[in-house]
Amino acid sequence: MISGEDWDLICRRLKESDRQAFERLFRLQRNDLLKYVYSIVRNATVSHDLVQDVFVAIWELRQRLDPEQPLKAYLYRMARNRAYRYLRDERLHDQKHQLISREAAGDPPAPNDIEHRVDGALLSTLLQTWLYDLPARQREALVLSRFHNLSHREIASVMGLSSRTVNVHIMRALERLQKRAESFEPALTRP
Repeated sequence: MISGEDWDLICRRLKESDRQAFERLFRLQRNDLLKYVYSIVRNATVSHDLVQDVFVAIWELRQRLDPEQPLKAYLYRMARNRAYRYLRDERLHDQKHQLISREAAGDPPAPNDIEHRVDGALLSTLLQTWLYDLPARQREALVLSRFHNLSHREIASVMGLSSRTVNVHIMRALERLQKRAESFEPALTRP
């Protein structure tokens, strides 16, 4: 059992890149963190990997540690976040796999599936954010085209542009959104 003063000392020594302090922290907290993470993910191998990630992160963050903040609580918060992130990513991976399997079998996805509605809400929120981040002219052209079903000629009239310029704005907006979506996708399927 580590006293409050010992936690402070370990934290201060970690900030100074003291490997012995890190090894002591690892020996004293590894098993407790393993039990805690296992209680969340229910997989021993994954628990070991996640706890290992926590200790790697602590070492990488060591110079930013605040000895005034409880190090033990910080370790548990990191472990908890990694465990729940793992569960979320696994759930999303499973959903994606099920969707692909259904499509391959010719079955449409279940529209009333609660998880699909939640994921749809998340994607809707992200899309709104990404749309807002577009340059004003691109956003306006894309919204008029995709959400209000105006033709390029109608949009050109509304915006005071040529149809060709409207097309360029829409294409650039779609490219930006595609890049945002592609950069988001790996986060959903990260192991």
